[in-house]
Amino acid sequence: MLLEDLNVVLKVAEFRSITAAAASLDMRTATASAAVKRVESSLGVDLFVRTTRHLRLSAAGERYLPHCQNAMQTLELAKQNVKGDLDIIDGELRIGLSSDLGRNLVLPWLNEFMQTYPKLSVRANITDSNIDFYRDSVDLALRYGSPNDASMYGFKICNVPRILCATQTYLTNHGTPTHPHDLASHNGLFYQLQDIIKDVWVFSNKSGEYKVKMKGKHASNDGDLVRRWCIADQGLAVKSCLDMSTDLLNGNVVPVMADFAPTPTELWLVFPSRQSITPAARLLRDTIKTKCHEILTQMVNTGILSNKVFD
Repeated sequence: MLLEDLNVVLKVAEFRSITAAAASLDMRTATASAAVKRVESSLGVDLFVRTTRHLRLSAAGERYLPHCQNAMQTLELAKQNVKGDLDIIDGELRIGLSSDLGRNLVLPWLNEFMQTYPKLSVRANITDSNIDFYRDSVDLALRYGSPNDASMYGFKICNVPRILCATQTYLTNHGTPTHPHDLASHNGLFYQLQDIIKDVWVFSNKSGEYKVKMKGKHASNDGDLVRRWCIADQGLAVKSCLDMSTDLLNGNVVPVMADFAPTPTELWLVFPSRQSITPAARLLRDTIKTKCHEILTQMVNTGILSNKVFD
């Protein structure tokens, strides 16, 4: 069984189409179809169920393909490790990024990273939905919150406080809340995940925890749009301090109710397997950690954050 044939099979599984897989690999459809048939013949099973309009994995394919993908990743990791020993950093980084953090902070970092390592290429998947590593063809994902799947591998990048914020114009027009009880009269800007609007905000201080059911006219499944609404004077938003860092440092928005902290989170770089942790991925992890530390340090020095963020 040829490795080239296995690569075709994985592409067909990714695109759910022999024609699309062939186009991706720059080969004729007939050539890709022949490669799939050779693998199926070698295994003695059909990996795909074909109809006139659709192609999907068979039961055997669902069992076999993850092992095949892991094997290919192991071979690729071995190659990358050899190159890493020779200080050769190349290949493709397929990374999943959240919309706000990805567009406004990480993409410029990636451009700088690729200038340092010009043989690297990047494929970015920007979405606020949960990444499915196999379905979305992603090798690593930068995500808020620690991994909740024991089969995944991850590196913590940093602590990430969330901040209640608004523009000074909005606060001048609508008043500045000083306690969670004051929020009832304000317009909330909400993040929405899978049709669930995150309109219950939780704050805490030394006195305890406060849950507030907010009212608002704006909700989106795109975190960057929530940020844009906030800087356009549309209301109050609870956002990651990293997402809002540029606007906070530039004075476009101001922290509100500093004595009451929204629930904090963490930033993690997550991988589906150890085989995905290539030398290039480790270098990118170190770059992101350094960049985040620099931003958090600026926010501590300007009084936006407490130095407890580094605990």
